Amino acid sequence: MLSYDFSLDAKSISKLSSSGLPMEALKEQINESLDLSLEIWRAQGLNIIKRKGQYFFDTKFIAMEEAEFCIVDIETNGSKHDKHQIIEIAALKIKNGIIIDRFESLVKCDEINYHISMITGITLEDTKNAPSLKEVLFSFKTFLAETIFIAHDVKFDYKFISAMLKKVGLEPLLNRSLCSIALAERTITSYRYALSYLNDSLNLNPNATHHRAMSDVITTYELFKLSLAQCTESINNPEDLIKFSKEGKRLKRPKFDPLQEKNPE
Repeated sequence: MLSYDFSLDAKSISKLSSSGLPMEALKEQINESLDLSLEIWRAQGLNIIKRKGQYFFDTKFIAMEEAEFCIVDIETNGSKHDKHQIIEIAALKIKNGIIIDRFESLVKCDEINYHISMITGITLEDTKNAPSLKEVLFSFKTFLAETIFIAHDVKFDYKFISAMLKKVGLEPLLNRSLCSIALAERTITSYRYALSYLNDSLNLNPNATHHRAMSDVITTYELFKLSLAQCTESINNPEDLIKFSKEGKRLKRPKFDPLQEKNPE
């Protein structure tokens, strides 16, 4: 059975997001029937459709104003998904720049060390009555559906969540994803691109509590809106935006930190 495995090569993925992939090329890389594979992938958040004999990610044909994005942030009790777990997760679902839904939950866990509690403000006591990891992830995956997954340093959040899904017996994510750092580097001139720095320099979220999931999601949401507003490229659909975030020219960073100049020690 095709599970936990999206084995298409990079060239095929590129074609699915742009010019299309022929049926024969798609079939060559899967072990199950094409129809079954498409259904499994869709359950994992990835919708591949057929247009004029070629296969594409459906996000190639969704106008930006109709596309749904999901901005996600997690807090964890450590950085290694084989040893640690999610202790808080939050997300905002966005359509045409507007928040249309939200998700937020602490996660029951057995250990949060003092260092993590100092960074996040989350203690073991805070999570004792929270739902289990499996319950939270099942609800989150239902919430996420087939939206485009956005996070600040998306690789960490995406991979960690996928690993946790597998840990509790669920299928990992296959949603199309976009990194808000990469997009900001191509649309906003900044000395640094850490979320806390961007918030300080751009005043994105005046009430931010850094390293709390919903607060960081709100900051990333404001950053995403600003990046879209300042993008000078022609962006017609989410695949255009994903491509630009990876291949567009990065803006030149200032040589000196403007925040230090404003607030010299």
